[in-house]
Amino acid sequence: MTKETTVAVDDNRKVTIAAIAREAGVSVPTVSRVINGRSDVAPQTRERVEELLNRHGYQRRAPAMRTNSGLIDLVFPDLDSPWAVEIIRGVEDVAHAAGVGTVVSAIHRRSASAKQWLDNLRSRASEGVIFVTSTLEPPLQAELRRLNIPVVIVDPAGVPPQEAPTIGATNWNGALRATEYLLGLGHQRIGFIAGPPQLLCSRARLDGYRTAVEAAGLPGDDKLIFPGDFYHESGFAGGTHLLNLAKPPTAIFASSDQMALGVYEAIRRKGLRVADDVSVVGFDDLPEVRWSSPPLTTVRQPLAEMGLLAARTVLRLAQREKIESPRVELATELVIRDSAAPPRA
Repeated sequence: MTKETTVAVDDNRKVTIAAIAREAGVSVPTVSRVINGRSDVAPQTRERVEELLNRHGYQRRAPAMRTNSGLIDLVFPDLDSPWAVEIIRGVEDVAHAAGVGTVVSAIHRRSASAKQWLDNLRSRASEGVIFVTSTLEPPLQAELRRLNIPVVIVDPAGVPPQEAPTIGATNWNGALRATEYLLGLGHQRIGFIAGPPQLLCSRARLDGYRTAVEAAGLPGDDKLIFPGDFYHESGFAGGTHLLNLAKPPTAIFASSDQMALGVYEAIRRKGLRVADDVSVVGFDDLPEVRWSSPPLTTVRQPLAEMGLLAARTVLRLAQREKIESPRVELATELVIRDSAAPPRA
């Protein structure tokens, strides 16, 4: 059994703070703020929670025993990607301004780390949880709903729960514009390195690429599409595979910057030059790609802004505010640098 924070009742039974929150129709962090004497609670809400605490005979603990409150939980499938840092930066900016802390975790679906994370979540007063590229499995959805903890998802992996707001980017449009740019330079054989197929953003980028190729009247060629995973190694593998085709592409669109940098390495090992021999376009606009050689042309995904908006949304949900736009896509932008040029005659 998982140990939960509890409040005492007169008949020696225990009632969880989560139960008080459900009965009051508020979040667990709100009950914690009332218990800890925080001022950021609406008077009517405070009165309702105080009445329930008194009804159950809750005895205030000494200040030294109080549980810390005011936290945003930020959960990634892993933390070894530079884009995770950008999202964290956006969340931290909002959290700092709001006077709350941030707990960053990496959990894997159906793993021991997921259970441990949930156990830890029950023991702290979290304002809400931001999941990044998560499927949010039904059992986890149910438990968070039971705890009355609000959830926001950044770049959902699958169809998100109806009640969970999502923050994403215009992945389809960004991929479309990048492919159109390469077509406009005169490229007719454009390789594409895809991301994980279970992610909605990956599928949208692949669809945007295909739409642009079809709109240009070019035949689709599945040999030009390589399955990647957004990381450097798969970009190198994809670039190597595409360049070894009997009829290799003159340009490669990698659907993440890390994969694009892997393509750079594949081009160099082939004895070729980026842009002069093979054009490369990425997706994300991570800070380091402007310093790559040559600087990478890429689709800017507003990662920090996505984190910022997710944090603002989860704090609004914690205050039981209504969210007018539960499905938000922030605009992407093609950033033209020096990694793409017209194909050799």
